[in-house]
Amino acid sequence: MPALRALRPFAHREYRVLITALAISIFGSGMWAVAMVYEVIYLGGGPLELSLVAAAGSVGLVAFLLVGGIAADRLPQRLLIIAVEGTNLAVIAAVSGLAVAGLLQLWHLALGAFVLGVGAAFFFPAYSAILPRILPAEDLLAANGMEGTLRPILQQAAGPAVAGILVAALSPAYAVTGVAACHLTAFAILNLLHRQAGPGSADRAGGQADATAASLREDLREGVSYTLRTPWLLWTLLWACISVLFLIGPIEVLLPFVVRDQLGGDARMFGFLLAIMGAGGAAASLATASFPLPRRYLSVMMVSWGAGSLPVAAVGIMDSFWAVASALFIFGATGGVGMVIWGTLLQRRVPPHLLGRVSSLDFFVSLALMPFSMALAGPVAEVVPLWLIFLVAGTVCPAMAVVAMAAARMPADELAHPLAGGAEEPASGGLVSG
Repeated sequence: MPALRALRPFAHREYRVLITALAISIFGSGMWAVAMVYEVIYLGGGPLELSLVAAAGSVGLVAFLLVGGIAADRLPQRLLIIAVEGTNLAVIAAVSGLAVAGLLQLWHLALGAFVLGVGAAFFFPAYSAILPRILPAEDLLAANGMEGTLRPILQQAAGPAVAGILVAALSPAYAVTGVAACHLTAFAILNLLHRQAGPGSADRAGGQADATAASLREDLREGVSYTLRTPWLLWTLLWACISVLFLIGPIEVLLPFVVRDQLGGDARMFGFLLAIMGAGGAAASLATASFPLPRRYLSVMMVSWGAGSLPVAAVGIMDSFWAVASALFIFGATGGVGMVIWGTLLQRRVPPHLLGRVSSLDFFVSLALMPFSMALAGPVAEVVPLWLIFLVAGTVCPAMAVVAMAAARMPADELAHPLAGGAEEPASGGLVSG
């Protein structure tokens, strides 16, 4: 029975097309994460150069997230998703061609990462907004769980592992070429989506005026106002913002150097560590999708995220592959539980006509400090020992989770707004008085 619950979204044709293309695309993204790191190293770069390239991608993402959310509420999400995948294909194909020809430079990687970040800023709100349009409410948890299962397996596990093998056996250029092939296949599949899927703002609730008549400022103000009036939403985003600042830089930028300097490993070891973290996320996401939404959904989400960050504190002092792997597995698993619940809450408790904008605000606030985390990780590592950086990262996040739960009164809120079964909340369901 639990297994059947997790597979229910596949009964819908549009979902099958969407999730197939997404699976191939995120596999390519996982390959890119490793290929990009070792292209930087191949070109003579170190932690500082890797920070700059990684920061360029996060700047593109954060700078355009709010525009991406407005677009997701105004335009057909299907067209946005296809356009993003086409852009990804063009960027990766260009990087691949330059790499094979021996003409690739660091600024090419930084520019490519920036454009990929811009594309992600449009993709995430559009994907979040299209799911409630093609699936019934009772299947949303399973759909988010399926994405939460596939993303770690493919983006954090299989993709990095394959790329690590290609880099070690051949060169980073071959891995980038594999990424381009993935995006080409995903782009072709996405074009099979029916045109009526994801009609954008055509079905706005409450008889609102056509979205084209509303200014961008008014659209944005409506989404921001809703977020500020909704404590569980606001405080979760604030927690995520702080967590990203302390966690993303160490994991994305400094972990390859932990592998090299503490574990004596190479690209293959780095890829397999990411794979183990992804395996934890996948297993936990599938388990979460196989059962009903927890009654204490906010508490389960925040405890998972907060407690799951603690093992990261010890990564900087570990000299054993299996010790680091265990810490990353726990971090991935608890993160998977939280993300499946969070995605479902947005789709169940946020009014449909605001979902694109609130989703973009979610990513914007959550990731606002990601460029700083990426950019600072390398320079800070030049003057601060790695063990201290990871220790701070792993202890700040649990403390902030406790603060967020108390400030938003999450235990009381989740009891006042039950989400058992497939019942939808009313349009104002995300609001919490007082």
